[in-house]
Amino acid sequence: MPTLGSPPEQPAGRFELQSHLCLVLISLWLFGAAALAAEGDGIRVDKPSALRELVPANQIERQAGSEYSSLKRKANSQHALAPDDHPELLRLRGIAERIIPFAGRFNPRAAQWQWEVNLIGSKQINAFCMPGGKIAFFTGLLEGLKLSDDEAAIVMGHEIAHALREHARERMAKSELTSLGASLLGQLIGGGKYADAFKTGGNLLTLSFSREDESEADLVGLDLAARAGYDPRAGVTLWEKMSAANRGAPPQWLSTHPSGPNRIRDIEQHLPEVLPLYEKAAAAKR
Repeated sequence: MPTLGSPPEQPAGRFELQSHLCLVLISLWLFGAAALAAEGDGIRVDKPSALRELVPANQIERQAGSEYSSLKRKANSQHALAPDDHPELLRLRGIAERIIPFAGRFNPRAAQWQWEVNLIGSKQINAFCMPGGKIAFFTGLLEGLKLSDDEAAIVMGHEIAHALREHARERMAKSELTSLGASLLGQLIGGGKYADAFKTGGNLLTLSFSREDESEADLVGLDLAARAGYDPRAGVTLWEKMSAANRGAPPQWLSTHPSGPNRIRDIEQHLPEVLPLYEKAAAAKR
């Protein structure tokens, strides 16, 4: 049975710097989580964690743009990138044109983004929006689930919400903090022998943030779709289809994604907040 040894010796200045950095980061985390967003109609969200400031927005957006370009080149080389006149791509770009004007409500930086929407031929039931507004849908999602315009708008709103709320940026910052904490604990306890165990624990602890990100994206996506004139009740039918397509998925407590029934329940609970937005948008079109 292992015993706890004395902390390994290390330069005092380095240890003090690491300890100070930990305290500063934890304080930023707590402050960011406690602050509330500005008032307004529709979905209200907490202010993003101040931890995201550890990762410059421009840096992650440049990285996303580079990776997105690589993805397009690869898809094009495999004849999987839909041409600009593809009917499903035109449909997606039309939905995006209606949603994007409302993106600034959740992130003012969205006005500076060079938005793109592309369709990739693949059986994957998937879609994403990278930092900086780089959107991709897979044909397996549209054709496999036979999505209506309203359902496709809910998916797009959800993916755009991830980018607007800068979930990838925040997750990268939290990963750095977790790695730093694990490294410090591994150095202090047992001469570094238990660093791997602490890293495993840190990864499990971050699962809750991933589930919260998904839940937040669901609700912000409903708000965006409703303001653009798409029926937010399509969120229910969408997740009924997704649940049927994902039978045999891991239980919620081991997954980074909330289960289908829980998502449907959350969506139904927040419909009263977004249905007036949809009704207002629908009335304006008449």
